Amino acid sequence: MSCNAQVNQVIGGRQRIRINNDWHFYKYPSGSLADKLMYDVRPQTDEGNLVKDADSKPTESVGIELKADVLKPWILPSANKFIAEANPRHLRPEGNPGGDFPFVQLDFDDHEWETVRLPHDWAIKGPFQEGWDSEVGGGMGRLPSNGVAWYRKKIAVPASDKGKSIFLDIDGAMSYAMVWCNGHLVGGWPYGYASFRLDLTPYLVYGRDNQLAIRLDNPNYSARWYLGGGLYRNVWLVKTNPVHVGQWGTYISSKNSSKESATVLLDLKIDNDSPTDASVQLESKIYTLDADGNRTATAVASSSSMDAMVPAGESVRLKDSVLVENPLLWGPSPSQKPNLYVAVTKVLKNGETIDTYETRFGIRDIQFDPDSGLVVNGEKIRIQGVTQHHDLGALGAAFNKRAAERQLEILAEMGCNAIRLAHNPPAPELLELTDRMGFLVIDEIFDSWERKKTPYDFHLIFPDWSEPDTRAFIRRDRNHPSVIAWSFGNEVGEQYNGAAGAAVAQRMVDFVKQEDPARPTITAMNFAKPFMELPAVADMIGLNYQGEGIRQDKMFEGTDRIRTAPQYEAFHAKFPDKMIISTETASAFSSRGVYLFPVTDAVSSPVRDGMGGDSKLAQVSSYELYAVDFGSSADKVFAAQDAHPFVAGEFVWNGFDYLGEQTPYYQSRSSYSGIIDLAGFPKDRFYLYQSRWRPDYPMVHILPHWNWPDRLGQITPVHVFTSGDEVELFLNGKSLGKKKKAAYEYRLRWDDVLYEQGELKAIAYKDGQKWAEEVVRTTGSASQLLAKTDRSELIADGDDLAFITVKVADKGGLTVPDASNLIQFKIEGSGEIVATDNGDPTNMKSFTLSEREAFNGLVLVIVRAKIGEPGTIILTAESEGLQTARIQIRGK
Repeated sequence: MSCNAQVNQVIGGRQRIRINNDWHFYKYPSGSLADKLMYDVRPQTDEGNLVKDADSKPTESVGIELKADVLKPWILPSANKFIAEANPRHLRPEGNPGGDFPFVQLDFDDHEWETVRLPHDWAIKGPFQEGWDSEVGGGMGRLPSNGVAWYRKKIAVPASDKGKSIFLDIDGAMSYAMVWCNGHLVGGWPYGYASFRLDLTPYLVYGRDNQLAIRLDNPNYSARWYLGGGLYRNVWLVKTNPVHVGQWGTYISSKNSSKESATVLLDLKIDNDSPTDASVQLESKIYTLDADGNRTATAVASSSSMDAMVPAGESVRLKDSVLVENPLLWGPSPSQKPNLYVAVTKVLKNGETIDTYETRFGIRDIQFDPDSGLVVNGEKIRIQGVTQHHDLGALGAAFNKRAAERQLEILAEMGCNAIRLAHNPPAPELLELTDRMGFLVIDEIFDSWERKKTPYDFHLIFPDWSEPDTRAFIRRDRNHPSVIAWSFGNEVGEQYNGAAGAAVAQRMVDFVKQEDPARPTITAMNFAKPFMELPAVADMIGLNYQGEGIRQDKMFEGTDRIRTAPQYEAFHAKFPDKMIISTETASAFSSRGVYLFPVTDAVSSPVRDGMGGDSKLAQVSSYELYAVDFGSSADKVFAAQDAHPFVAGEFVWNGFDYLGEQTPYYQSRSSYSGIIDLAGFPKDRFYLYQSRWRPDYPMVHILPHWNWPDRLGQITPVHVFTSGDEVELFLNGKSLGKKKKAAYEYRLRWDDVLYEQGELKAIAYKDGQKWAEEVVRTTGSASQLLAKTDRSELIADGDDLAFITVKVADKGGLTVPDASNLIQFKIEGSGEIVATDNGDPTNMKSFTLSEREAFNGLVLVIVRAKIGEPGTIILTAESEGLQTARIQIRGK
């Protein structure tokens, strides 16, 4: 089944249509040439592309004075449904700003604009901006995400739709979105990660084309990482009867859940957009879903019929509960099954169904024990998590479900069972995947509150939008069983200002609890200590790096940076009733396949030239012992967690390399901290985590590679990761000794090996029995290209993707680990090349090019089938002097 099948749904009076095709796109060449239809004025900044440590202290916001000609007063009312009645809502002023602007007119000629298909990231094709004085700096990924742009699309609305409510649902628009329909300003939403709805009904003309025009404005210096630009998630047209289930209008939870029974609680919100009161009946039925997401024929439970009088122009909420016997519980993989249900809610008027709304959910019991950690359905589950940014490597910010699924598959192979979103709401489809695949999720909303980290980040709109953004975020995601907790902030500046910061945090927690009282709250803290006010606010303690200690190395003594002794015991003593999670650990660095000498004797080391780093190459050693100054190696983190078993687990910073935030080498394009590189190729650290997180999986991994012609006779340390407990290492058949893991030891080291070409062999043992074996050989010279695809069939829908790995190999098929050959790609048949990458953080070639140098022997090619053109796809990889590789895929 296609990753995006069933996108156009007609169910019981409700139609949901994905309108991603045939948008016309225009971006102004520069900010000085852009129109002046601004949401709000912005403060002046002289900060520029400053290089800052990721844990730099946030600062006070800069005050600005509202100008009369900004559009903010007309946009704010879009938030009203997400502002509590006790709080002031916004009145829309008279007038129609922008109504006479050419781009919003039906008859404007946009045929010279670029035609694009959503999701669309306008920046990902580049070019990368190099140098210290680039317009977009390293922190934001050196890609042209800044600027003002427009999207236009005509939508046909038949006369038969008259009398319906018709909405535009935008899953993500980066950023400061403002929408016009037929020249009328409808509304908008500033936060680029928010999903939002606008009511088009008053502005439509039936029986003809209607013009949508969407203006986006991405300020530079607005993020600490690559945020992308554009309509980068799905966009939908939703048609309902005037009386219908409201936007994200169901909240389904369970209590007393066990294998024997569970009480499912239904909380339903019904909107009446008509001018007259409506008397309706509601009924809900619950069905199980199979592995393909299809519901069973017979309901497992049904609610009683509920009557409701919904006043004109208002909403009502109704609550009910049903008992489900012998429920199939949702639980994390691999020890449990992620079983899912769907509740089908019908709204009836005079016995006729006028709306049908489906809500997927899961039944599970979760306990957050301050001493034992996380307990799911009676089983203690160690959190083995990673943090994930929203970009998809060479695809940029444009969401693709198959690409996200591939990332999760790779993480699951490593043994990962949990994801923390960094630091914003994800695409809705990502949570559909985590539900189905059995990942635990900490869902996160903000990276900043009132105090700023960059000149134009969320702090500018926090006073107006923190409540509606938070409420909308919770309502959208609260039915996902994979979501176990709400994070309402990451390393916020309010950690530094005592009671005032705690008051802001309490306000945020109140919003969360009003929308979902069932799940706990957490905020990730890199500075706040147990005696401060902020940690007392959230239900759980989230620590970024503090558990292991921050900058405890002697080289940081006397500096003004954050220095923190290990904090697990102090927090546990102060808050004995709160579960502790390491919301960020490690932030270790490495470049896949790069090994630098000498190798540190320490368990964990900062990166400097000659200490795991090379600033001329802008690469970090893959001996996996090096970390950002405030972080730690994986080995150090494991030891700290094992010494404090009350800690529920960790979220490693981070799962995949991501665009932007290129510490320690600012002039690169992407981060170094991923366990997996930007192209999706595992680094050596992948196997270190696998050895810990999959103790029952027989594996052993040797590093480094064994192609070192310039190191003959020199000490070349060999390290081994294994899920076993003992390893014997052989060099060219001669034993270099057997070593057994000691307490708090997670790798085995042979640091005195003298290099000679040939063969390294590691034989791992567990409980005295042979467990696993691996061999690393010195390869011959590059002779051929070999290609392997992750799937041999593609749906011809324009969304489904194949990820093809091409490796440079010797004549025996071994990957040449230091190969950098330039590889060209050609495609024949009904497919197209979407992007190429090699995982090298210093590579500044556009991802859209059909050629790429191998980085340490590997290149990735992403291919899709053309829309509506099934047939054979042949990809050819060529490189001078090497045997060509061809691979065939069938589009269907």
